[in-house]
Amino acid sequence: MKAIKAALFDLDGVVFDTEKQYTVFWGEQCRLYHPEHSGLEHEIKGQTLDQIYEHWWSGDLKKERAVITQRLNDFEAQMAFEYVEGFEHFVADLRAHGVKTAVVTSSNQPKMQSVFRARKEFQQLFDAILTSEDFAESKPSPDCYLKGAARFSLAPSECVVFEDSFNGLKSGRAANMFVVGLTTTNSEESIKPLSDVQIANYKGLSYDSLVQLFNA
Repeated sequence: MKAIKAALFDLDGVVFDTEKQYTVFWGEQCRLYHPEHSGLEHEIKGQTLDQIYEHWWSGDLKKERAVITQRLNDFEAQMAFEYVEGFEHFVADLRAHGVKTAVVTSSNQPKMQSVFRARKEFQQLFDAILTSEDFAESKPSPDCYLKGAARFSLAPSECVVFEDSFNGLKSGRAANMFVVGLTTTNSEESIKPLSDVQIANYKGLSYDSLVQLFNA
């Protein structure tokens, strides 16, 4: 049986059930600035703020970036950071079996400070937290997950990625890692081509059952 040595988790929609909240926020901004592009809030999922700005708030809209950033900071400061069902128990079980755990997120440090304030125990759940400031390239590039493996001096084949967004799933795939797709953001059918296993949440998932899936 091949061993799992590290579990690399995206943040929103994977650790925290926050995607619906972000859809509301970005839906408001997209309708305000890009009413011609219906559904844009869904297309930008998994992208860094810099990527979003570069593609959608450039040219004449560049001056609006500071306003949106302040709105986003205010929004994140009062967000409800609720764990995806079963996550805390699952990550504790992984760590009890010697699996290294890391957050690998496109979120930036200001966002993480909001998380740390809301969830005092959060940092104790992980051996490493990698944010957008740590990556040369953002998802769907494999750079972030390869850096996650390198943080623990591990090969990609020894790591499992947990993702929900299309860009994140593609990133895990491109890193040649085993990918668990969560259906918190997109349907099981839509993420199946980009993931090895699909789950709705972590309820009932354990280290032992993950190892079985990993070796199937």
